[in-house]
Amino acid sequence: MTEEMWWQKAVVYQVYPKSFQDSDHDGMGDLRGIINRLDYIKQLGVDVIWLNPIYKTSNIDGGYDISDYQKINPTFGNMADFEELLDKAHQKGLKIMMDLVVNHSSFEHEWFQKSVQDDSKDNKYRDYYIWRDPVDGHEPNNWGSFFSGPAWTHDEKSGQYYLHLFAKEQPDLNWDNQAVRNSIFDMMNWWASKGIDGFRMDVISLISKPKGLPNAPVAEGALYGNSGDEAANGPHVHDYLTEMNKQVLQKHDWITVGETAGVTTSEAEKYANLDGTELNMVFQFEHVSLDGNHNPTLGKWSDEHVSLTALRSNLVKWQKALAGKAWNSLYWNNHDQPRAISRFGNDSPEYRVVSGKMLAALLHFMQGTPYIYQGEEIGMTNANFQTMMQYKDLESINAYHELVEQEHLIPADVMMNYLRERSRDNSRTPMQWNNKAYAGFSDVTPWLEVNANHESINVEAALKDKASLFYFYQKLITLRHELPVITDGIFDLVPENDKDEAVFAYTRKNDTEGLLVIANFTAQSVSRDYNIPQDSELLIQNYPDVTSTTLRPYEVRVYLFPN
Repeated sequence: MTEEMWWQKAVVYQVYPKSFQDSDHDGMGDLRGIINRLDYIKQLGVDVIWLNPIYKTSNIDGGYDISDYQKINPTFGNMADFEELLDKAHQKGLKIMMDLVVNHSSFEHEWFQKSVQDDSKDNKYRDYYIWRDPVDGHEPNNWGSFFSGPAWTHDEKSGQYYLHLFAKEQPDLNWDNQAVRNSIFDMMNWWASKGIDGFRMDVISLISKPKGLPNAPVAEGALYGNSGDEAANGPHVHDYLTEMNKQVLQKHDWITVGETAGVTTSEAEKYANLDGTELNMVFQFEHVSLDGNHNPTLGKWSDEHVSLTALRSNLVKWQKALAGKAWNSLYWNNHDQPRAISRFGNDSPEYRVVSGKMLAALLHFMQGTPYIYQGEEIGMTNANFQTMMQYKDLESINAYHELVEQEHLIPADVMMNYLRERSRDNSRTPMQWNNKAYAGFSDVTPWLEVNANHESINVEAALKDKASLFYFYQKLITLRHELPVITDGIFDLVPENDKDEAVFAYTRKNDTEGLLVIANFTAQSVSRDYNIPQDSELLIQNYPDVTSTTLRPYEVRVYLFPN
């Protein structure tokens, strides 16, 4: 790929359907709810809607356990609803990117059900999954599940274990089996015939398991080996994605992004190479893993906040390493991550909006394709749940049971604080449309509690306020569409900014123009002088005026200058 591709200038809006808009009065979002809100998404100015899984599911892990890849989850509607959504989105100039979940299926999928039938060791579907005999009467290796406990479940009927890197109801598919790959490619082509515009590929870096499934390293104090260390970026992952590209992807002018747990910059150059032989871009997780717990037993569960120096170092590494070689995804949050303002900004009433604007500008002027998670554009915050009864997320519930009740590793109040900081439910609370009961998401009790702050933080209020975060995002999107330097400009830190503990400052330059982005990450005023280039235009800022070189709390300024 040498010419600029449409998805390089695009902005993606992520919709978590279950929490976006309920149209049929059951407390859960649905496809018709999304149809009813297309004008809102169009008003924001984005190009692509990424839908989290809408397929038939066992509902164990928020739709990421698919029992039929070619049927719609009846909670969300039916295929006619999806086709209407696709058609109406296209009429408005919006593209639809589906979520592809093919590292694993649901245990209720027809393939797995056939694999566990009587005499199943001899039927062809047995090899659709990863089955192994016990070793010394125990699991075949020491791998742990990402959702707590071992990554293996024993099947009494056959005496064997099957692998599941996630929940036991999510058995891993065997990508070494050509029949599995062919079935997946056929399914993808079937969706292509519907007219979709691409796929976001869930944990796609895990599909190729290492030969022999060796034990994983066990960190001191950890209960199991880190299966991610062994499974990520396996021996044939690039072979399989190249095959997918030839069988499916290259036939369409799509947007494709791989969720690549455990990816390095050198691996990302393969997944998202500019030759277009695998995927368009990757989601990497390093910048959202820096604030995890230093105790390996606790993993992600923490209430630490990452330092600017660590965050900047990581973001810069990815900007520089992929430049001219591969394409990056830009994001602060999604359905698996806490709310951006609560995590990286300041969600107090005083600084919520201004810090939200700072984070938005800092990210959107980098090189890559930006992703906006539903509610981010109005400044939604973490849920602040107080009891375990309020949580629905399987990962959160399992972690509480294991770390507090079973292993007694941390007190309940400490774990509750960690959940308020890190639980996936923080991002899954219903979309806040107005200040009425249930935030306009539904007219009945929703599946997950609405954030109590919806009375002040909601779409209706944002649209009435011309200084709101919504219109700031709208302007950022417009600028990306209009200014080539945002897409093709070379990224560099401002000299000597690499050790600044308060301010992140960088430039983007192409042959004709340049950008200077200056962002104060603190709640204090700080004085900096960056020698603003002559003939500069103040392109966007998050305070009404700029009167001095002093940066106010969470202030961001972006200058455009001739180069």
